[in-house]
Amino acid sequence: MNRKLAARLAAVALTLSLSLTACTSDSATTSNNNAAVSSKADAALKEIQGKVLSKGPHGEEPSTRDAVMLSDAEVAQVKAKGATAAIVMHYAGNDWATAQVNGLKAEFARLGIDVVAVTDANFSPGQQVSNIETVLAKNPDIIVSIPTDPVATASAYKRAAEAGVKLVFMDNVPNDFVAGKDYESIVSADNYGNGVVSAHLLAKALGGEGKIGVIYHEADFFVTKQRYQGFAETIAKDYPDMEVVKAQGIAGPDFAGDAQKVADAMLSQNPDLAGVWAVWDVPAEGVMAAARSAGRTNLKIATEDLGTNAAIALAQNQLVVGLGAQQPYQQGVTEANIAGGALLGKKAPAYVALNALPVDHSNVLEAWKQVYNVEAPADLQKAYVK
Repeated sequence: MNRKLAARLAAVALTLSLSLTACTSDSATTSNNNAAVSSKADAALKEIQGKVLSKGPHGEEPSTRDAVMLSDAEVAQVKAKGATAAIVMHYAGNDWATAQVNGLKAEFARLGIDVVAVTDANFSPGQQVSNIETVLAKNPDIIVSIPTDPVATASAYKRAAEAGVKLVFMDNVPNDFVAGKDYESIVSADNYGNGVVSAHLLAKALGGEGKIGVIYHEADFFVTKQRYQGFAETIAKDYPDMEVVKAQGIAGPDFAGDAQKVADAMLSQNPDLAGVWAVWDVPAEGVMAAARSAGRTNLKIATEDLGTNAAIALAQNQLVVGLGAQQPYQQGVTEANIAGGALLGKKAPAYVALNALPVDHSNVLEAWKQVYNVEAPADLQKAYVK
């Protein structure tokens, strides 16, 4: 071998050695950064476990559900009244609404309160006003409801209050309504906390860096605003290396379809998009569809609410990396207890909230039982990848 060739080979070998060293160093640095972010996120989630971070729509401090539970003697008094109730939903198109209604029905049955109507407004304020008028014709003692729009539905709820109906609200209250006067109480999840939880889980999955898109609810809806706020503020404060390149709202009622269109555009315009946050599980389904269509199976998605499709994705370790779950069944039970207490003249706290529940692959089956008060369905258990 001549000297020139030997020198060239030595130079190549040195270059390869330096490249491999640099790659190894970069890999170690990335691994260390990921571990640090993971530890930071885990510590933050542990810190807020069991706590409620949200305040009520008028800045009320949260009370726990234990504060409104009825004693055996009170249950007997409520049963003796032979009261009736109506449930007026904003829409009934997801697992959350079904769980709320199931919790309400089960507890009303325990209290001897007959449910005379359950309505679905399909997120239309006009339809909800019509539903309230129809329900009032049945002369219920109680209405449990979630307003689709706090302004457009206010006059209809006011007529119910003036008729002596005991009003208990989920999540949202009509404009200019006063707790203890126009309505009994509002029961909610910790929606700000759910936003915080989903931010930490997405950051953990992304190693605290990368470009992300955000799909929020474009409506005057108190609780979905809280979610967006909790998520956005946590990312900005705790994970400065995560860049929100696009934030866009959807108004529905086709939330999955609208979210898919937005996510299609995000992925097309940002080929290096690493993750997407969606305001609840139905829009997240649209993001999943967009990711699959684009062949982006490595996209990381975080959301709120443990719907069936989001739960299956978590179980399979595909696309959805984590979410903040509400406890809708127990919220329904709590609302029914407040309504029963109101029949006895029992004053409830103005705002009752249940803490956020962090859910990822590791605890999705256990979380299902806590959220819905039943074991995880067979399809979900079968989907779980160990």
